[in-house]
Amino acid sequence: MACLSSSKRVFSLFFISNSANRMFFHSFSLCALFLYFCLDCCFARDTITFDNPLNSSKGPLISAGKKFALGFFTPTNGSSYVGIWYYNGLEPRIVWVANRDEPVSNSTTWVFGIGDDGNLMLSDKRNRQNLTALVGISSPSTRSLKLLDSGNLILSEGLDNFSTSVVWQSFHYPTDTFLPGMKINNLVLTSWKSLHDPASGRFSFRQDADRKDQYIITNNELLPYWKSGLSGTSAGDDEISPLVSLMLLNTSYSKTRVSCSMLYPKGNCIDRQTRNQSHDYNNTRLVMGSDGKLRFFTRDNQTDTWSLTWWEPRDRCSVFDACDKFGSCNNKNRVPCKCLPGFKPQSQENWKKGDFSEGCIREYPVCGQHRKEFLKLSMMKVQKPYSEFDVNDTDECRNKCLETCHCHAYSFAEKQTYLRGSEGNLTCSIWTDDLKNSQESYANGGIDLYLRVHLSGNATCRPCGTNIIPYPLSTGPSCGDQKYFKFNCHTENDTGLVSFNANGQTFRVSSINQETQSFSIQVENCTPGDSKEKLLRLPRLSPFFVNGCNVYFAQNNFSIDSVGENKWFYEVELRWKPPPEPICRSFKDCNDWPNSSCKVAHDGKKRCTCNPPFLWNSSKVSCSAATLQQRPGPLEKKTPAYLIILGITTAMLVILCVAFAWNHKRRRMPNRRGNLEFSLHGSARRVLDFINLDDFKEDNKEDIDVPYFNLESILVATDNFAEANKLGQGGFGPVYKGKLPRGQEIAIKRLSRGSGQGLEEFKNEVVLIAKLQHRNLVRLLGYCVKGYEKMLIYEYMPNKSLDSFIFDRSRCVLLDWEKRFDIILGIARGLLYLHHDSRLRIIHRDLKTSNILLDEEMNPKISDFGLAKIFGGKQIEASTERVVGTYGYMSPEYALDGFFSIKSDVFSFGVVLLETISGKRNTGFYQAEQPLSLLGYAWKLWKEGRALDLAEQSLRQSCNAYEYIRCVNVGLLCVQEDPDDRPAMSNVLFMLGSETPSLPIPKRPAYVVRRSLLSSASSSGNQIWITELTTSTLEEGR
Repeated sequence: MACLSSSKRVFSLFFISNSANRMFFHSFSLCALFLYFCLDCCFARDTITFDNPLNSSKGPLISAGKKFALGFFTPTNGSSYVGIWYYNGLEPRIVWVANRDEPVSNSTTWVFGIGDDGNLMLSDKRNRQNLTALVGISSPSTRSLKLLDSGNLILSEGLDNFSTSVVWQSFHYPTDTFLPGMKINNLVLTSWKSLHDPASGRFSFRQDADRKDQYIITNNELLPYWKSGLSGTSAGDDEISPLVSLMLLNTSYSKTRVSCSMLYPKGNCIDRQTRNQSHDYNNTRLVMGSDGKLRFFTRDNQTDTWSLTWWEPRDRCSVFDACDKFGSCNNKNRVPCKCLPGFKPQSQENWKKGDFSEGCIREYPVCGQHRKEFLKLSMMKVQKPYSEFDVNDTDECRNKCLETCHCHAYSFAEKQTYLRGSEGNLTCSIWTDDLKNSQESYANGGIDLYLRVHLSGNATCRPCGTNIIPYPLSTGPSCGDQKYFKFNCHTENDTGLVSFNANGQTFRVSSINQETQSFSIQVENCTPGDSKEKLLRLPRLSPFFVNGCNVYFAQNNFSIDSVGENKWFYEVELRWKPPPEPICRSFKDCNDWPNSSCKVAHDGKKRCTCNPPFLWNSSKVSCSAATLQQRPGPLEKKTPAYLIILGITTAMLVILCVAFAWNHKRRRMPNRRGNLEFSLHGSARRVLDFINLDDFKEDNKEDIDVPYFNLESILVATDNFAEANKLGQGGFGPVYKGKLPRGQEIAIKRLSRGSGQGLEEFKNEVVLIAKLQHRNLVRLLGYCVKGYEKMLIYEYMPNKSLDSFIFDRSRCVLLDWEKRFDIILGIARGLLYLHHDSRLRIIHRDLKTSNILLDEEMNPKISDFGLAKIFGGKQIEASTERVVGTYGYMSPEYALDGFFSIKSDVFSFGVVLLETISGKRNTGFYQAEQPLSLLGYAWKLWKEGRALDLAEQSLRQSCNAYEYIRCVNVGLLCVQEDPDDRPAMSNVLFMLGSETPSLPIPKRPAYVVRRSLLSSASSSGNQIWITELTTSTLEEGR
């Protein structure tokens, strides 16, 4: 106030003097302006003292030059933090947080300042948090806290400027941001937990302790996520930008001339705005993002905007060990990793799941009697070589690699003219360690790598760079089968590129699978329901045929901003017809086809015909030992005439019998109805015909491909349906345990005569499960029909159902987090099979925890297909006037309007997921303080950043927090109210198994408020659909 009053007096004096005497105008003006700025400084202070702390209800602390501010802020998670940010920016850029892991409530007033013990503290008069742990304080009144224009908050001790010493500074304890003036030496930048949560996240940036002048990003403090300088001088932009390096090492300069190469060492500098411009070193910051990316920003003082000029990792392939040893990464492909030629996945099962952490191993040894060949791979990025030396020519470099069996590859490069001399004109690099961090199609300085491999002979084409071209596919006139010559290699320009030619167009081949005899090409757009002719029109006699369209998305966390975008891949899958025996010119051409000889075949061409007793196996493309199941191929030598006549006669009799039986069956069955039947073919149409029967009798067993059990064997197995063998009771009827004569345990579902739903459900289950074969679906062993008795026989599940574990206080401890997560993945795989991969598209309509059975190894199996519906090939939804299912698991559009689709099952899966990880029932969930359902409670916790609080007590110590939060996120995505917002099961499975740090943000779920469906419906007077609402549960699992 003293400063304020003195300023007013000066202003008064200024006006009086100005009226009296004009000659003093300028002097008094300068004094008045000076004191005006003093007045402003009185209110915008930059220092905190012991008796003058910072109050959360008042304005922030502002540095002298008004560059930074210190104060309280509240992100969207609802808690309050003390932080430093850029002052007067277009939007706040938080650079430091004092209490990132100990937020305070914003419902009370807090002060931030110096405590009685001289430490920094937060207090609201009742609670106090110490933010430092300093000792040896003489008096807290001698300490002061000041915010500098560098963004550094310093705690100093002393009574005057001459005796003041700094005892603590925020630059020594950074959070996620590195500012000019810091020095990286022992500092660690730790990311935020999310974009809106300042708590310590998963990713950390620091100097690499094992490598001089290099840096590392770690995931959860243990796993390397990115490393600088892996490729060394060979190739790559994984080097730290020189400008960033200068900043990290605290080089003393304020401004420097910056060339584009300082920001993009190996890149193309054409049209870069940063080319040879003056750069203000102080207006920069380096941020460790919550998505695992390290970003370097520069600030334009004129527009007050920040520009992103450098970041790493740039894409999926820049992540450390993305494909592990002997794997090659290509960011343009949906599946980025594949093994280098001559190598195979160490674990085929994990590789198919998208887990590339074990890498690849050699298929054949490269030493000994095998060919000493090298495959040239262009545009490759690899890690630093084991050794480098000078040679005179390329042969010398190649021979150096051949000297040891441990050499996997070599490369060479011309030395610059002024370096050439007697020691050699080339620099030779060899790799004897495992090849890691390899990338293909690397345009930014890739090298030619010569990989040591064992290659086959002339019949099979040489690999197209890193792509294996299996027989019979052909890339040229001298290899493969010429009928399959539709592929082109582009190894000189791009080692990862193979193209397929069709209808005058060229398509990029993203993958080739020899095991399934299929390959995929990338297109601009397609829909899974598109006709094969629309996807790709092929000649009638083409050896290739279209299998369908596949749409995939990969979570892209490598866009330049902080928010990842989904990258969509549209691929058309094609298959090739099994080939005949390879064409040959001499016996040497058959050396690569064991057990064959070059002979003239039936088509008049010389082929490598299999020697007896071997037969041509077109699937394995080899001569295999003959078995009873194998039949001679079309190019085998002629069969005796009497066998041909006998075969024709037998075939005609079989055809007549089948025709007679089919005609008899057609006359007994009603006409086919509806559009659905016309969209089904073969066995699917036969299934629907059977389900549409109005009755089901014993003689219908001829129409079902399921083993038939007689009633006597069932009575023996169940001891005449003894009460001791009864496992439970459901809407279908009772379930009994039985034992067959050979000791196999079975479960028998017996249709109750009084069951209103039994007959239709019986027909559904007996047919559908017989057609569905998957490890996560319950297996139907057979059925029995005798008079009024109708029974289904299943494999016995000793661990009963999932609900008997997760909702039981004593048994829930038997399911740790790892097992629960495996169960969730198993259920998701089973549903994906029903929706997309099975011969029939099935909507389950009654997915719940009591319908998830557990085998002896606790593997989940989906059961109870009584309410399931078949969809046609293009059908995506249907409606019904009879709504059946279980309350708590039914989607809102089905329960209220009778509409169901695959998204209805997705909703049920989301409920099952949230129940499995929380141990709480959706229908029986209760909280006294607020009327929320389980879905509403999970939504509330997720919005508040407390998703882990959903876990039951037995899980909180053992669960993987990252996986748990991901499960909550996916579960909430599945139970969104609008079906269009829910992901398909293919996307659900991808998100559950993905390692990407961010997922889509879910919208408000359905049934947020807990209410009684029956009572609310009764009060509205609309009880029509409630009478049809049934449940199909068992008291115990089977």
